[in-house]
Amino acid sequence: METLHLQMANEPEDTSTGLDEAILPQGAILQGRYEVIQVLGLGGMGAVYQARDLRFTGVARLCALKEMTNTTPDPQMRRMAIEIFEREANILASLNHPAIPKIYDYFTEGIRSYLVLECIDGENLENLLSKTEEMFSPNVVVDWGIQICDVLSYLHSQDPPIVFRDMKPSNVMLRSGNQIVLIDFGIARVFEAEQKGTMIGTEGYSPPEQYRGTSNPKGDIYALGATLHHLLTRRDPRLEPPFTFQEEPPRLLNPAVSEQLNAVVMKSLQYDPEKRFASAEEMKAALAQCLRKKSKEPTGIAVDSPSPMVTRHIELEAADLPADTTAGPVSRDAGVLPVWEFKCEDEVRSSPVVAGGTVYVGAYDNNLYALDAQSGNFRWKYPTEGGIASTPSVWKDRVLIGSEDQVLYAISCAMGRILWTCPTQGRIRSSARVEFEHAFFGSDDYRLYAVNAQTGRMVWRFEATGPIRSTPAVGNEIVYIGSEDHHLYAVDLQTGNQKWKFRANRAITSSPAVSDGLVIFGSSDWNVYALDERSGWTIWRTRTNQAVISSPRVVEGIVYVGSADGYLYALDAGSGRQLWKFDAGSQIVSNPAVSADAAYFGTIGGDVISVYIKSGKERWRFKTGGLVASSPFVYEGMVYIGSADHKVYALPA
Repeated sequence: METLHLQMANEPEDTSTGLDEAILPQGAILQGRYEVIQVLGLGGMGAVYQARDLRFTGVARLCALKEMTNTTPDPQMRRMAIEIFEREANILASLNHPAIPKIYDYFTEGIRSYLVLECIDGENLENLLSKTEEMFSPNVVVDWGIQICDVLSYLHSQDPPIVFRDMKPSNVMLRSGNQIVLIDFGIARVFEAEQKGTMIGTEGYSPPEQYRGTSNPKGDIYALGATLHHLLTRRDPRLEPPFTFQEEPPRLLNPAVSEQLNAVVMKSLQYDPEKRFASAEEMKAALAQCLRKKSKEPTGIAVDSPSPMVTRHIELEAADLPADTTAGPVSRDAGVLPVWEFKCEDEVRSSPVVAGGTVYVGAYDNNLYALDAQSGNFRWKYPTEGGIASTPSVWKDRVLIGSEDQVLYAISCAMGRILWTCPTQGRIRSSARVEFEHAFFGSDDYRLYAVNAQTGRMVWRFEATGPIRSTPAVGNEIVYIGSEDHHLYAVDLQTGNQKWKFRANRAITSSPAVSDGLVIFGSSDWNVYALDERSGWTIWRTRTNQAVISSPRVVEGIVYVGSADGYLYALDAGSGRQLWKFDAGSQIVSNPAVSADAAYFGTIGGDVISVYIKSGKERWRFKTGGLVASSPFVYEGMVYIGSADHKVYALPA
């Protein structure tokens, strides 16, 4: 390959005409050829400009100028950096792939080097994330992933392989027709090579080995997995501790993600490179299989509903039924047989509540169901306009439930008819707590609401700085609530004014429990905390090995709480001292229930487990067909719980 020789082959004179100290102004001309039109973006090594190539006088040929500043003070090191820049620019100029911008030219002026690139008309995926409030369709994200795998496979097949090293949403442009283009091939790294402590890539997306200075194609696979996780969940890995993806699989944060797609993303994010996909081509095939499997699933059809607010989708083979109740128990575990199973039309992540002989539970098919507690027979259902992840709250003659359609509903227990609604401006995953004839609940609009439980009239609302998905606890006329902004807030029950706040190191999705002057809750920073109820001072904290999304249950001075590390913990409520821990074999986000001598909880692996509370030994285990984020409710010798396999189960306690 012929190498072009630049003016800077020897230590040069500064020919930048005083532009080295600032962003190039509009109208600046480089090399007598490229006229700067505007700044497209700023990076750590310089700006990216839109420019016009003046050699084309008959048309306005646009290009992008990527600028890299060489601040190395040693003249010899500067010359070496420029030589490497020339060599790598030549390599990239030889590439030919529709998802790689064409390189037209390169040159150096003063302390700045430039690549002249094809100007891409489109928007990067990070900007799309910031502009879009809803989740991206998993199928669309898979399509993007397949396209990225294709270009990574092309790069990795070069001799020697080219490692992209900085895969992230902002480096993926989307052209019209949903076509992706990779930008920013990171030639800037040659100017950073002698800077001690420089980490190539972007924290949160970069693989563990890249922090140690090792770069190989499997690092790009990890970074692509992190990118897909971000696109599927809207959870920015730059705001999380490094390498903690295993705590929050995308399916846990976005129920629209299939189990197969979840597995593909999590395999690409393995800490050990040998456990990832062997190549981008292998990952591409796995993503393509997700699309093929999706296309073979039963098609949904819309059916008439008694409420005009909602369009529901049901499986074709059950189109004539509102839901399916299994006539007899079906065994999935030799030790436990369900008393009954009720099949909904989508995943059940809501937790059941039993009152007056009726089980109330929400589902991602948008419905609140009322079922007979003894037989599982269908009584009624109320359709909302969004999936339901929150737990119903029964008060007097009504059941209160929040939906992802941004509304809290009050539904009559007897007939399933609407009594009132309270709209918010965000999805409601927090469950309502009714105390003193008022309902308290949070929303993804960052607010804690207090409404009159009889009328639905809003009394006050409190503003946090992040989504509120935890369920409030009430004690001594104070409402305690956790937020994704890392804070636990204490709010005056009467006025909605803040009394105090406590900051953890990560989000607080776990719902607080109030017991003997303490507020006890878990955090995604891996800790269980106990705070003084009045002051918010830390009394104790106990560390687990992963995030604590599960909400604690305090019974007779003992705190029972699960962790994403796969253990159920029993802690002394006064000191936080561990009494025992039980290895469930899978992540626990379900809130434990405690009754008599046993505790009950679900796992992401699909198990419902009962353990003895005195010893922490297993009593029984029942396997469902999907992850169990639902929390159990124990009532008259029965355990009621939902599963992502679309079913509500009644199990013998």
